[in-house]
Amino acid sequence: VQLQASGGGLVQAGGSLRLSCAASGHALRSYTAGWFRQAPGKEREFVAHIRSSGVITYADSLKGRFTISRAKNTMYLQMNNLKPEDTAVYFCAAQVIGTQYSLPGAYSYWGPGTLVTVSS
Repeated sequence: VQLQASGGGLVQAGGSLRLSCAASGHALRSYTAGWFRQAPGKEREFVAHIRSSGVITYADSLKGRFTISRAKNTMYLQMNNLKPEDTAVYFCAAQVIGTQYSLPGAYSYWGPGTLVTVSS
């Protein structure tokens, strides 16, 4: 499966963005798919995932502000009340090997990231 994230940009603190991850080559709903982010100088961190069953999990620190969803062959990440610390490159990924859904190493497929910059 090929993944392509889009929707990043520059937004003021308190604003919203919706990221999209378009999949091709295979049905996205067949996989666990997730969002990760990587800020400058930091490790890639888990944001949220949605399993093929529809079960959703969020990073604890992002609950209530971020919403992951899936429609047809696209996955979305709605981000509200953005903060400067949300500034990062956001990546979408698919197909988990094992059950460590929050670990980047568990995902087989990655798309190029999309940059989100939140100004204060």
